[in-house]
Amino acid sequence: MNKVKIIDYNPTLSKYFYELNIEWLKTYFYVEPYDEEVLSKPDIYITGKGGYIFFAQVNNTIVGTVALMPTDKKGSFELTKMAVSPEFRGYKIGQQIIKHCIGFAHEKKLNKLILYSNRILENAIYIYKKYGFVEIPMEKNSPYKRGDIKMELIFKN
Repeated sequence: MNKVKIIDYNPTLSKYFYELNIEWLKTYFYVEPYDEEVLSKPDIYITGKGGYIFFAQVNNTIVGTVALMPTDKKGSFELTKMAVSPEFRGYKIGQQIIKHCIGFAHEKKLNKLILYSNRILENAIYIYKKYGFVEIPMEKNSPYKRGDIKMELIFKN
C-alpha cells in the first residue's frame, strides 16, 4: 500500500469527516443525536471551539479521520470521531492517526488526551493501550450512551 499522509482539516473536507464517521457508527453501533450534530457541524463543535481535525490520505483519497476536541479542562483534549474507510481497515491507518495525534499533543504541550470507547472494540482498546492510554473511571453523565470505557494519556511536559 502507498504511504499514508496525515493532513489538516479544511472546510472542503468536512463531508469526509461526516461520511467516514457515519459509516463507522452504523457498522458498529448507531448514530446518536449528539453524533449527528457534531459530525454535521465540525466548524462549530470542533474547530470553532479550538479543536483539530486530521485526515489520513492515501494518494489523493481520504481514508481516515480523527478529531481532537477541547474539554473543559485546560490542556486536555478528547480524541474522538476516529474512523477508517472499510476498504482500508487492517493497514494500521488507525495506529498512524493515533501516533500523529500523540505527536501533535506533545508539540502543542497538551496535558492529556482522553477518549471514550466500548469494550466490544477489542482491537481499538488494545491499540489505545499500546500507545499508553490507561483506563480511568467513567463519569456518570458520559456524553456517549454507547461508551463503556474511558481512557487517558497523560503527558509529562
